[in-house]
Amino acid sequence: MVASVKPSLMFQGKAEEAMTFYASLFLNCAIDEIVRYGPNESGAEGSVATARFHIGDQSLLCIDSPVDHPFSFTPAFSLFLECESEAQIREIYAALSEGGEELMPLGNYGFSREFAWVNDRFGVSWQLNLR
Repeated sequence: MVASVKPSLMFQGKAEEAMTFYASLFLNCAIDEIVRYGPNESGAEGSVATARFHIGDQSLLCIDSPVDHPFSFTPAFSLFLECESEAQIREIYAALSEGGEELMPLGNYGFSREFAWVNDRFGVSWQLNLR
């Protein structure tokens, strides 16, 4: 039996900055727990060894990788966000795309009146949809 499955985001020194940004952007988002690397541990002292945060009722995990690696996030895995209003989707779209990359600019694509797909400045991929 599996107890739970949660998305896990691996950053290179930006985990806390990303979680703080998401918590400032979404009203129903909060950082639940941060465990930091201590002296003489595998990661940089004070960086995020493990953390848990939530957006709405979705819990996510994240870390700062102690190993330098040449890869980052891919849009093949994205966080799909249902927005309640046009004002909300436009505000979130503007914030997430600032310093990031637009994969599908905000618009009507037939399957939704308002939809966008962006990689934020941390490389995390988001699909935004107007309910």
